[in-house]
Amino acid sequence: MEKNGNNRKLRVCVATCNRADYSKLAPIMFGIKTEPEFFELDVVVLGSHLIDDYGNTYRMIEQDDFDINTRLHTIVRGEDEAAMVESVGLALVKLPDVLNRLKPDIMIVHGDRFDALALATSAALMNIRILHIEGGEVSGTIDDSIRHAITKLAHYHVCCTRSAEQHLISMCEDHDRILLAGCPSYDKLLSAKNKDYMSIIRMWLGDDVKCKDYIVALQHPVTTDIKHSIKMFELTLDALISFNKRTLVLFPNIDAGSKEMVRVMRKKGIEHHPNFRAVKHVPFDQFIQLVAHAGCMIGNSSCGVREVGAFGTPVINLGTRQIGRETGENVLHVRDADTQDKILQALNLQFGKQYPCSKIYGDGNAVPRILKFLKSIDLQEPLQKKFCFPPVKENISQDIDHILETLSALAVDLGGTNLRVAIVSMKGEIVKKYTQFNPKTYEERINLILQMCVEAAAEAVKLNCRILGVGISTGGRVNPQEGIVLHSTKLIQEWNSVDLRTPLSDTLHLPVWVDNDGNCAAMAERKFGQGKGLENFVTLITGTGIGGGIIHQHELIHGSSFCAAELGHLVVSLDGPDCSCGSHGCIEAYASGMALQREAKKLHDEDLLLVEGMSVPKDEAVSALHLIQAAKLGNAKAQSILRTAGTALGLGVVNILHTMNPSLVILSGVLASHYIHIVKDVIRQQALSSVQDVDVVVSDLVDPALLGAASMVLDYTTRRIH
Repeated sequence: MEKNGNNRKLRVCVATCNRADYSKLAPIMFGIKTEPEFFELDVVVLGSHLIDDYGNTYRMIEQDDFDINTRLHTIVRGEDEAAMVESVGLALVKLPDVLNRLKPDIMIVHGDRFDALALATSAALMNIRILHIEGGEVSGTIDDSIRHAITKLAHYHVCCTRSAEQHLISMCEDHDRILLAGCPSYDKLLSAKNKDYMSIIRMWLGDDVKCKDYIVALQHPVTTDIKHSIKMFELTLDALISFNKRTLVLFPNIDAGSKEMVRVMRKKGIEHHPNFRAVKHVPFDQFIQLVAHAGCMIGNSSCGVREVGAFGTPVINLGTRQIGRETGENVLHVRDADTQDKILQALNLQFGKQYPCSKIYGDGNAVPRILKFLKSIDLQEPLQKKFCFPPVKENISQDIDHILETLSALAVDLGGTNLRVAIVSMKGEIVKKYTQFNPKTYEERINLILQMCVEAAAEAVKLNCRILGVGISTGGRVNPQEGIVLHSTKLIQEWNSVDLRTPLSDTLHLPVWVDNDGNCAAMAERKFGQGKGLENFVTLITGTGIGGGIIHQHELIHGSSFCAAELGHLVVSLDGPDCSCGSHGCIEAYASGMALQREAKKLHDEDLLLVEGMSVPKDEAVSALHLIQAAKLGNAKAQSILRTAGTALGLGVVNILHTMNPSLVILSGVLASHYIHIVKDVIRQQALSSVQDVDVVVSDLVDPALLGAASMVLDYTTRRIH
């Protein structure tokens, strides 16, 4: 048995208080039930589960085929602050007999409800080990205080996000007793969206309702400001009535103020309004389908800012109840929801949108991690908690194999010849790389991207890497806000007006970022390379084409039409060679790999390329590398072509110095080292004296396109405030 010092089954007591915590605890309970050789499960039901006004939700536990060992009626009705305190007291009176009878080895407690505080207090005082789910998070109101109080009582902690883990460490909890597992409900969420859903939508909202054309509303009282939260709920209902969309309204939880909120619903006739369906409870499996296919969710439930992000459904979070939580970009916060117009404006902004799927709170593998963590608990260890003073340093790896995971990104590089996908760690290490030839058609290309990303994501699990998102580097003009390739280079065919974000996000359930390869190279230098810490610098890519990226005041410049930093198309001669862009005399027409290949072919056709020590097999195409080899072996004409190319690039750099005045210019790509000395000579001869001291260097990054694509994921900040 996978236990440390235990020679018997671990007796686990799971106590559930309401419909919300059961959705998180049920996956763990199912997991425990599937391993009877390791665990004995006792289920205790209390709180609003046993109240008819809140749906008698204990029945769904029975429907899931769990034996309920104990039912405790602990709620004192009144739905005000005093009733909450009395309910905690009643639970504290009743729980000792139950715990004495069950004698669990460990009690699993979820979240931040007042019922959970009674459970944790009873277990701690009766010397029963406590495993707390979802500690370390920050939301708002009294919930934070209760959650952190339970943290101090608990012996073991399962958290959902890296920030929550750091909060627990800062609260002096023992690092070795913290498991970053993700939210257990995500294990069910991420496999749910593709199931049949229209029958569920019709059952709850009517036969005439279409997918993405209805709203789910779930709003709870804020116990620290009940009067304001009731007023906000009234404004929300008024806004929903005016918005005139079919709406499923769930009754609030049992917190103080809920009775007044129900009165507001009835005063406005919500239960009889043709556009509304008011319900006390929806089974979690069905609720998942309803929010996954809704046009919008509105309210202040934690479900909106946590679980709904897995589907990319737009969410409007009202007030302060969840304002401290980490959120995906699908969440629009309306912090001061004090007017009906403001809520209506938010509905108009959000309704019907589709955002990238977010996995901030989990990757679908939480339960296996939690079960392994439970098996590792040594009952022979002293029960007394240890607190770690001072807080442990940041980024200390945990020394148990079920927690060790590397935060990583999937990086995709779409080049003219090859398609590459890599798993890139937070430190810029390429953990694994996959390369295929880039197909010529759109269908083949998008299918290959999806296939390679799915395979890489699966491999990441085996490599203990947690994928945070996907970054894509591609040639051409890109709208990074929408994830669309607007116009591609001639090197990548059938690649105009292509939405890359949606198919990858839908397939992988991950957020996706897309940008131009030149911009990605600049971002790679900013995060991992010689631009790190610099306020202003420019990157020039010298490869098949010529591209670049500009960092100004630490930010990447995209331009008004996403055309900034097309540095390869700076004109350095009015009568120069034709360029692929349709103009002539551009840097790219002189200094790109395509330009050098063109000149190499001309020399080869005239028998002027090869010198002693060189040969080009008949089945091998002449390339820029042959020109460079000839120049190194003393071919004067090849040397002259390289000087001209380097001079053109140098003139372009001079123009950049005079226009942007950066503190550094970084030459990147396979040709950079062949041009660097010529470029510096041109700067000395042509640039103003005030910019001649600006350093020009060759990048030391091996894969700037992949690293830049990864940096979009690793640097992204998800919170949006309205």
